[in-house]
Amino acid sequence: MNDYRQSQKRHGMANSLRALMRSFIDYAGLFPPAQLEMNAAVEQYAAYRRSEHAWMLGRFVLPVSRLDEFAREAVAHWSKSEQEPRWLISALCSAQAQEAIATIMEFNERHSAFAFIDTLELKADRVDEVERAMQLVPPFVAAYIEIPLAPSAEPLIEAIARTGARAKVRTGGLIPEMIPSTGDLVRFIAGCAAANVPFKATAGLHHPIRSVHRMTYEPDSPSGLMHGFLNVALTSAFLRYGMSHEQAAQVLDETSADAFQFDDEGVAWHEWRLSIEQLVAAREGFCISFGSCSVSEPIEDLKRLGLL
Repeated sequence: MNDYRQSQKRHGMANSLRALMRSFIDYAGLFPPAQLEMNAAVEQYAAYRRSEHAWMLGRFVLPVSRLDEFAREAVAHWSKSEQEPRWLISALCSAQAQEAIATIMEFNERHSAFAFIDTLELKADRVDEVERAMQLVPPFVAAYIEIPLAPSAEPLIEAIARTGARAKVRTGGLIPEMIPSTGDLVRFIAGCAAANVPFKATAGLHHPIRSVHRMTYEPDSPSGLMHGFLNVALTSAFLRYGMSHEQAAQVLDETSADAFQFDDEGVAWHEWRLSIEQLVAAREGFCISFGSCSVSEPIEDLKRLGLL
């Protein structure tokens, strides 16, 4: 870890922020509110990979049904250099899981030198759906299962833990009513921590700190009080290291960026503090990523806050 600390000092930002944000943003430009065409989304992802902030970038997210379309657009961007990392893909399964797995296997066989699907995202509302889906998932794929938060996510989280899957939570949407309450989201994160289930978040996390924003890019869009991706990540890390549910809810509800103090040794919120080692462990083993249809928006917000 000392090597990690030293290697990051040259980047001119707090080491703890880099530890928190590394490979954190899965690019979902095909989905609302951006909802780009495939060629535009691929162009954006390729540009992000070449940018100075590429270290924040995670996987390209797309439906299994659009894999062939993706390959046709992406092939021109795939480098022939062995030093260029291949594109990693998270595929959403909206059809029968068995058909989706076959499609994924075929894609990987054809394109694995340049792009590789190592993550699958599914939905389940019942315990038996979790168990049935996981019987089909091959061992080389990390499976995230999106579950509802109400009336209680606990039985589904327990099923996810038994099957070795990961959880996925929806943290926003196109209307304010789709934003989960602080209590529901804290209970979900705490349940995952208790069951040792890694998770990712999707939707509504374009901004670092909890704040009011338009729900879409349309001028007549309604506004809502959105969760912040720094709030979610730090709430997860603090819960992982012993914070109570009540205090974690306060972290998730924090609206002042100044309340989070990042430095080269860790991050603090009031009297609570996490070391870089704890941040890395929480991010790599627990709060894995969040999906966003924009990467530039989170980056610009971090710059405005003086964190980048």
